[in-house]
Amino acid sequence: MVKEFTKTVGIIANPMSGRDGRRLAARASSVPHESKRLQITRAVVGAIAAGADHIVVVNEPRRISSGAVENLTLNAHFTYLDVNITHNAAETIDAVEQMKALDCKALIVLGGDGTNRIVAKAWPNAPIVPISTGTNNVFPLMVEATLGGMAAGLVASGKLPLEDAGQPSKVVRIEIEGEPEDVALIDAVFLINDIIGNAMPYESDSIRHIILARAEPASVGISPVGGLLCPSNAEDEFGVEVRCCDHGEGGKLLLAPISPGLFRSLHVKSAEKLELGKVVEITGPGILAFDGDRERVLEPGQKAYVRVVRDGPHVIDVHKTLQLAAERELLSGLGHWTDNYDGALKGIGCC
Repeated sequence: MVKEFTKTVGIIANPMSGRDGRRLAARASSVPHESKRLQITRAVVGAIAAGADHIVVVNEPRRISSGAVENLTLNAHFTYLDVNITHNAAETIDAVEQMKALDCKALIVLGGDGTNRIVAKAWPNAPIVPISTGTNNVFPLMVEATLGGMAAGLVASGKLPLEDAGQPSKVVRIEIEGEPEDVALIDAVFLINDIIGNAMPYESDSIRHIILARAEPASVGISPVGGLLCPSNAEDEFGVEVRCCDHGEGGKLLLAPISPGLFRSLHVKSAEKLELGKVVEITGPGILAFDGDRERVLEPGQKAYVRVVRDGPHVIDVHKTLQLAAERELLSGLGHWTDNYDGALKGIGCC
C-alpha cells in the first residue's frame, strides 16, 4: 500500500517525557500533551513543505501523534501504526521497528535522552531529528519543530544526502558479564546504595564512576559533572571518564546542576578524556544507570566493560541542514504549494 511513497518521515513521541517523577524533587516544568501535539503538527507541516510525501505516526491511547495530524489537508499520505500497548518502552521499540520496516528515511523524535536511547536500541543507526521535550536533555535539540520537520523532509525527500546533513553520534556501549549488551546516548553511571527503578535525582554519595559520550558544561544532568572539568561536545572525538568518592576521601569539590533547578556537591577524584573505543572495566556490586534511568544490577564481582564509540543514531543537524538548503537553493522553485491548505490549516495560521 505504501510502496509508492518513498519520501517517508516517521514520528515518535513519548507521552511521558517531560512528565516524570523527577519533578517532585527538582524544578523542571511539565510538558502537556497538547503542547506535543502542536509540535508534531508543526513538524509535519515543515517536513511536507520540504518534500516528504509520506508521514508515519502511531495510534496510541493519548492520541498525541494521530490527533496532531488527523485534520491536516496536505498533499501527503498518512500511515497510522498499531502497536502493542504496554505503557513502557516496548511500545516505542515496536513503533520504531515498524518504521524501519516501512523504510522511513528520517525519524522525528519528541522526547528526552531516555526516549532517544530507546529508539537507538531498536534502530542503532536511525536517521533522526531529536526534539527536546524531556527533563535532563543533552542529546535532543532545543529547536522549533517546524524547522526540525523541514530538516527531516529535506533528507527524506533526497534533496540533501543524509551524510551531508549530520553524522553518527557518539554513544556509550556496555557489555555486562553473562547478560545482554546495553547502550547509553550520553552517560553510563555506576551507583552504590541505590535501587533499580528509583526515579529521583542521584544522591552525591551514591555516584562512583561515570562514562560520558558527551560532557557538556552548558547542560543539566550527569553530563556537566564531566563537562565542568573536562568538556567534550558532540563533535569531539573522545569521551570523558569521571571517578567520584566520599567527602572524606578527598577529591575536588564540584557543584553541578544534576536536574533543572537542583544542584549536588560531588567529590571528584578525576575527570579525564577517554579515547574512543578504549574499554573501562567496572566491577559490582552496584547499579548501572543509563541516561538517567537505573536499569541494571551488577552483582558482587560481576564486571561491566564500557566504551565510547561513534556508531549511534545519525543525527540530522537542523541548522547545518537548513544552511546547506539555502546554499544549494533546495527550497526554491517548488511552486505555490498552499493550494492544498483549505480548511484545517487556516486555523493554525497558514495561508
